[in-house]
Amino acid sequence: MWMSSRANAVPGSVFALMDAAKSRARARGLPVIDLSIGSSDQSPPEAVLEALRGATRDPLTYRYPLFSDTAPLREAAAAYLLRRFGVGVDPDTEVLPLIGAQEGLAHLLLAVTDPGDTLLLPDPGYPPYLGAAAVAGLRTVPLPLLTERGFLPDLDAVSASVHPRALLLNYPNNPTSAVADAAFFQEVVEWCGARGTLLIHDHPYAELTFGDYRAPSALEAGIHGVVEVHSLSKTHHMGGFRVGFAAGDAGAIAALARVKGAVDFHAYLGIQRAAALALGLPDAVGRTGAAVFQARRDALVPALHTLGWEVQWPQASMYAWARVPGLTDSVAYAVRAAEDCGVVVSPGRAFGERGEGFVRFALVQPPEVLVEAARRLAGVGVAEAVVSTR
Repeated sequence: MWMSSRANAVPGSVFALMDAAKSRARARGLPVIDLSIGSSDQSPPEAVLEALRGATRDPLTYRYPLFSDTAPLREAAAAYLLRRFGVGVDPDTEVLPLIGAQEGLAHLLLAVTDPGDTLLLPDPGYPPYLGAAAVAGLRTVPLPLLTERGFLPDLDAVSASVHPRALLLNYPNNPTSAVADAAFFQEVVEWCGARGTLLIHDHPYAELTFGDYRAPSALEAGIHGVVEVHSLSKTHHMGGFRVGFAAGDAGAIAALARVKGAVDFHAYLGIQRAAALALGLPDAVGRTGAAVFQARRDALVPALHTLGWEVQWPQASMYAWARVPGLTDSVAYAVRAAEDCGVVVSPGRAFGERGEGFVRFALVQPPEVLVEAARRLAGVGVAEAVVSTR
């Protein structure tokens, strides 16, 4: 009775199905290895935690934070972008703190689009993108991420009849772990500029890169017509703190600030202080955390190869994206894997039609546990899993 058409339009989540399968596994006494959620299991840097502890003892942090109170975090974000990417932004007009990147993306769509506008979304892509688009009343058009292009899209294949108000991309990518270079973003910015399309780049894995690869920023190709969303959830292991920032086109940032002004008072000032400190830490701190995920990648990928699965060596992010030979029902397979052997993965179909045939592993367990997960999965038959749930 009380569900609005907006709420009703939000797609159901496959992850609720997976949570139920996980519960059934535990009820059977199976030790569960949960690799389904990309939530870092590492701790924030100690200096960040100490900054937050100190803030909780400062009465000045207890009040509602106003926009002027966000200046230290905005300035820290601008300094980070300049140091890391060589991108200069005005902290007063081109940066805005967020209560988490997911919140920021949802509010950004409300701020820069009108109901009925077209949004180009990657397929496969992060599921909450669809929910945010539904709440904003947008028409979504899938943009295939092509395996033959390393999970990059072919923008030239977008029909001329499609007039997107915005294009949402995400590199390093969730779920595929694909990466993009600066030349790719230059092409995308030019394509968007020619069509009058806002480029929104979701960039939570900017520092979770391996080896010599360093992820570029879309803002390196230009600030006009581009908004990039950053998060401290992954690179600084602050997922529960709910803090990030948006940077880029001043008009889009102003629109976002207006929407946020109607619905929130910004994050607790103590969290803002901790985030500002985190953004100013030496790059080596982030590289240390990335090395942990790299070691896990180095353990899991060979173990999956022994199963005959097709897995590329991720250069970044905290996921392994695996094609399972013969798999035609990834949801059924993931449910069976959870129930039969206690290994919980994300079915590729949860990320879009082009995710079918794949499963996603979050690298949120130590190397030896990841190897054990692969060993258990060797006993889960693809054909058997499909038949058993139909």
